[in-house]
Amino acid sequence: MPAYVIVGVDVLDQEAGLAYAAVAQPSILSHGGRYLVAGPTPAPVEGAWDSDRLLVIEFPDMDRIREWYDSPEYRRARELRKDAARVRMLFAEGSPAEGFSLPT
Repeated sequence: MPAYVIVGVDVLDQEAGLAYAAVAQPSILSHGGRYLVAGPTPAPVEGAWDSDRLLVIEFPDMDRIREWYDSPEYRRARELRKDAARVRMLFAEGSPAEGFSLPT
């Protein structure tokens, strides 16, 4: 079942942010990830969102997300990003459309 990485990012150092992206993007793609949303955060409809950028990345499953996140390539990217950006990240399981129901 697909799983998702949802990220809010505030870039603090543009040059270091670009160095991070140059390492992070290939690591995501090599682990089966694909970007669904990647860009400036749109205006909120309800509530507040306090990040400059929003990313939603789909992976084949949660195991692949964890393999990617713990990979040497992405550990290197995280080191590059350390002082370059403020990041909030969630891992979320997908659900099959035909089986979706609200909890009771």
